Amino acid sequence: MATMRVAARPELAPMKVAQISKAGGDFEIVDREIPTPGAGQVRIKVQACGVCHSDALTKEGLWPGIQFPRVPGHEVVGIIDELGPGVTTWKQGQRVGVGWHGGQDNTCRECRRGDFRNCQNLKISGISYDGGYKEYMVAPVEALAAIPESLSDVDAAPLLCAGITTYNALRHSGALPGDLVAVQGVGGLGHLGIQFAHKFGYKVAAIGRGSENATLAKKLGAHVYIDSQATNAAEELKKMGGAQVVLATAPSSKAMSELIDGLGPNGKLMVIGATFDPIEVTPAQLITGSRTIQGWSSGTAADSEDTLRFAELSGVRPMVETYPLEKAGEAYARMLSGKAQFRVVLTM
Repeated sequence: MATMRVAARPELAPMKVAQISKAGGDFEIVDREIPTPGAGQVRIKVQACGVCHSDALTKEGLWPGIQFPRVPGHEVVGIIDELGPGVTTWKQGQRVGVGWHGGQDNTCRECRRGDFRNCQNLKISGISYDGGYKEYMVAPVEALAAIPESLSDVDAAPLLCAGITTYNALRHSGALPGDLVAVQGVGGLGHLGIQFAHKFGYKVAAIGRGSENATLAKKLGAHVYIDSQATNAAEELKKMGGAQVVLATAPSSKAMSELIDGLGPNGKLMVIGATFDPIEVTPAQLITGSRTIQGWSSGTAADSEDTLRFAELSGVRPMVETYPLEKAGEAYARMLSGKAQFRVVLTM
């Protein structure tokens, strides 16, 4: 999608936003004043914003302390159209993105140790402040990621959440090129996880429910497709020597639990599909083979830039369906239905 390089003229008209006015409320398309960036902030003319399953935390009011009305959106791509006071390292007209990591306090113990991803007062776009379901948004500079010119707006947006989460989890998983890595789920996260795993040089086993995803999984880079409805996926992994990593992307704790026995010696279940019911595992399953379970969330703006550059170089791209901002409610419902192929993106 082409990106216009004209200066924004916010004085001509108010902006459109898709907001939630109360927990569990419907999306409302309303006019608002275009915001002015404060110190250390920029204003972004939004070009595209991904619709993520985590946006349910905003819509349903599930995040503690969230205030309404609130505009969701943490897969934001746009152009800087105004710099706030003190901003010198970013330029007007520069393409940028904002992901889940919407800023940090720089004072907590984790920040002082450089672990910004686990900041105790982490800001999240679309939760801590209004996100990208609108024509203009304000974000702190620590949340900004530069967007490579060759990536379109709609391709870049999902990479700022689903992309960074799968990429970052895999590169920190400990798996080496040639290792067997299984990707559980061929969906919004999984279809990117398969691509990244293939480009990392792993032997990739994609695990899905039903045979209909087999052709697509192999097209995305899977060497093997395992239909968990037709066979015992853990046993199939064991026949291949056991997985060094199982990247659990589908939000089903039961499905994750069933794959633990498919881990090889020193294997790791890397959990990125968020759900609230418990994963069931016995101590004996972990002790045998020295297996581990680790959760992973997203990453910083610098990690987003790593993800985007790798995607640009390797050809990893999301599969997307697009909707105009005015149909934010329809787009959100499509995402929740599980029928989208595979990411939903709002365009402005």
